[in-house]
Amino acid sequence: MHSLSIGTWWIHVASVIEWCLAIVLLERRGFRGMALAMLPALVSAMAACTWHLFDNSEDLRGLVVLQAGFTLLGNTALAFAAWKLNQAQEV
Repeated sequence: MHSLSIGTWWIHVASVIEWCLAIVLLERRGFRGMALAMLPALVSAMAACTWHLFDNSEDLRGLVVLQAGFTLLGNTALAFAAWKLNQAQEV
């Protein structure tokens, strides 16, 4: 846990909590597609936090690859969900 400062940890944890809250709020408002599209980015954040928790251990280097993959998947899913939401509002 020494690889990040307390302030940086605070930002990481607060961001994950905020993202979870946003998913819940979107789901409650009926934007299920957008909420589901946010899940891969949450997995990405959890992978990054886990890797940092273990001092960026080379033994856990696979988490970096996992994070990159879920970031790509999450960005793609969010773009698609936003496009679908826009299409639904135009009708």
